[in-house]
Amino acid sequence: MRNIELKARLAGLDAAREIAESLATERLGVQHQVDTYFNCRNGRLKLRQIDNLRSELVWYARADEEGPKASDYAVVPISNPETLKMALTAALGVRGVVDKRREIYLVDNVRVHLDEVAGLGTFLEFEAVLGPGVEDAAGHARLAGLQQQFGIAPADLLPGSYSDMIS
Repeated sequence: MRNIELKARLAGLDAAREIAESLATERLGVQHQVDTYFNCRNGRLKLRQIDNLRSELVWYARADEEGPKASDYAVVPISNPETLKMALTAALGVRGVVDKRREIYLVDNVRVHLDEVAGLGTFLEFEAVLGPGVEDAAGHARLAGLQQQFGIAPADLLPGSYSDMIS
């Protein structure tokens, strides 16, 4: 699976929420997510626990650069997250834990995330989901348009993951 991503720091969520609500083709709700990142030789590996209701193991690889960037990823549903977390912690070690409240909107094929990250602040993330026949260039163009609509300045763009900010 592949998407094009952009992450930016926000001064606050209210203005971004208004824009997201005006553009959204669907509002997917609010989630409390706890991501446990493990040491990983290639890319990043995290166990995501969502509202204590469902969990998934996510591996992804992307360049650490500001602005829109391609991300290759795999998501595996997990039925016993605490046991998996113990095994991965023993085998790989924990790199960090990211605790966030995430509002999720869908603007066509782009997931818009408004994040409040414990200890870090507020952020906006776009993920243009690419499917069969959809090229990276289309995702980049879509995010460039959204970046302009949300008024995201180049100085607000982040190169890496929340886990890099807490490590």
